[in-house]
Amino acid sequence: MKKVTVLCVGRIKEKFISDGIAEYAKRLSRFCDFKVEEIADECGDDAVRRESDALLKKMHGFCVLTDIGGKELSSPQLASVMDKAYLTAPEVTFIIGGSEGVDDRVRDKADIKVSFGRVTYPHMLMRLILTEQIYRAFNILAKTPYHK
Repeated sequence: MKKVTVLCVGRIKEKFISDGIAEYAKRLSRFCDFKVEEIADECGDDAVRRESDALLKKMHGFCVLTDIGGKELSSPQLASVMDKAYLTAPEVTFIIGGSEGVDDRVRDKADIKVSFGRVTYPHMLMRLILTEQIYRAFNILAKTPYHK
């Protein structure tokens, strides 16, 4: 079974967001082994470096970094990226940095950087949006009517 990991900084505090992620995770179970891995928020001058250190240790397979400077993709294009990724790796890891972002080492290790538009989302809400897009991508690849 295909594996998908959403690797992110911080913990979800809002129940509506965690409920939404749980719902899409349940729906994804028919397509893949899906999990969310959280690393701790860091504080202080070198917080981004320490968060990036932790992210780098857990980045496996084909890595997709969510980054405002990344390439904007449509949902079908994201599905295509995922489909091609599984030709080279058994796992796709999506990375969402903390509120201050990630350092260049994480950007360099990522196989692709994708943007979800020029607007800024709270990184906790981005998890829900990303999880829905992963679910949508699997439905596009399976040719189900979910994506209209």
